[in-house]
Amino acid sequence: MKIGGLQKFSLIDYPGKICAIVFTQGCNFLCPYCHNPELVKPKLFSQLIPEDEIFSFLKKRKGQLEAVTVTGGEPCLQNGLSEFLQKIKEMGYLVKLDTNGSFPELLSEIIRQSLIDYLAIDVKGPLEKYETIAGVPFATEKIVKSIKIAISSKISYEFRTTVIKSLLDKDDLRKIGELIEGTHLYVLQKFVPSKLLNPSKFLKERNYSEEEFDLFKQMMLNYAEDCVIR
Repeated sequence: MKIGGLQKFSLIDYPGKICAIVFTQGCNFLCPYCHNPELVKPKLFSQLIPEDEIFSFLKKRKGQLEAVTVTGGEPCLQNGLSEFLQKIKEMGYLVKLDTNGSFPELLSEIIRQSLIDYLAIDVKGPLEKYETIAGVPFATEKIVKSIKIAISSKISYEFRTTVIKSLLDKDDLRKIGELIEGTHLYVLQKFVPSKLLNPSKFLKERNYSEEEFDLFKQMMLNYAEDCVIR
């Protein structure tokens, strides 16, 4: 596992639980608005954190933390991900995995082995816009497979989209709704122009208004049991 960061405390990254966050290094996407460029661009990579250091920290925090979120970058790129998740589970923690959904076979196996308790899949946009948004050529049928795997699973999960005004409009969100129809939870994420993979393109990006987000939420409730705005 290539671990590029550790956040020792969070109240928001695992719904309803106090968690730590493990950040893996490396991603197969190049989304220009990514807010973790230090986990995507090799020239920005920091020194790796040994796995033993992570497990030592988690051992000391038992009883204080309830869960661990593994995010990235893209965690499913990592050799040894399943073993890493297994060790965290064996310590008694709940485990949440954040992924871009591009590794459905591994995702299916992780769920089959009961290695995660919560799954969050980023749905970047409608399928025809994936290459533009992800910044790389990509076989979008993998996203469709991952969505189906999540919906048919018995674990808690969510789909989420960072809504960039210059990239996604109401019709795009409708198409996303059709992709994820039947989901328990869909999350509309507001874009925050902080540190970005491509700052020159999005630092001056304006968000949709609160009223527009509320309209998007109402529309997405046609496809999801619940929709929230973050």
